[in-house]
Amino acid sequence: MKNIYLFGECMIELMSASKEANTLKQSFAGDVFNTAVYLKRLFNDTNVNMVTAVGKDSFSEDMISLFNAENLSSTQVFRSENKIPGLYAIELDEQGERSFTYWRNDSAARSVMKFIGDSNIAEICQGDVFFFSGISLGVVLPEDREKFWHFIAQIKAAGVKIAFDLNYRPRLWSSKDEAQQQFLKAFESADIILPGVDDFAAIFELDDVSSVIEFFSQYQYQELVIKNGEKNVYCLSVNGLEVVDVTPVKNVVDTTSAGDSFNGGYLGARLAGHSITQSVELANQVAGFVIQHKGAIVDKATFSSRFN
Repeated sequence: MKNIYLFGECMIELMSASKEANTLKQSFAGDVFNTAVYLKRLFNDTNVNMVTAVGKDSFSEDMISLFNAENLSSTQVFRSENKIPGLYAIELDEQGERSFTYWRNDSAARSVMKFIGDSNIAEICQGDVFFFSGISLGVVLPEDREKFWHFIAQIKAAGVKIAFDLNYRPRLWSSKDEAQQQFLKAFESADIILPGVDDFAAIFELDDVSSVIEFFSQYQYQELVIKNGEKNVYCLSVNGLEVVDVTPVKNVVDTTSAGDSFNGGYLGARLAGHSITQSVELANQVAGFVIQHKGAIVDKATFSSRFN
């Protein structure tokens, strides 16, 4: 059985049904958690592990229950004595584009590196892939970053493939320069890089695919998969450049989990032995379906009706 670890934060999500609504729906989401859920739903024979920290409050208990319900392993989910999960609220415009308000500065997940010891590293070293994102990096406390990069070096040396998606969120960083320095470290470590052109434009001011490809020519990745919204996906590997068409979605409801669900489909398919092109095609189908529904996580029955 293939084994993937996903490092990051799961949060309490609040969303209103409409701009006029006076009530909010509560659920749980977070970029790497979203990726984990869709990966496991698509490829149930893959062992999918969350690496995060939660509290001992009722929301944390519900979160752990959700991990279990989605068949995600929680052996690397740590329990903080005095911290609780972060929270965010989503507002949607008429085009389905979202804006976020966060309450996460003191969340349990920020201290996750304080829980990771030799035995945890030994277990993760037995995995096939370790995935994290720019949001994961931004959540790690600054004083824990050196430990994080040492941890990444250890598991990479053990043969675990490192996968990284930018997911740049400016408010997680004290400056753009701080974020850039951490992202450059990630590029140096990553075997699989999953950048979006929009994120790349925001952080490195490179807003076209050719510029992104040229930027990455200095790095020793195995797979570079460049996402560009409803435009084609560009993939570079030992096979050279492959371009995969994207069919635009007409009924866009909520783009919250577009990239996350793409990553879940892609990583799961690659672990299952599919080619890069086949994996991107599946990932596009998954993302296209997910953005036609509200919220980061599509109802399991609804999702299963499309992807068995």
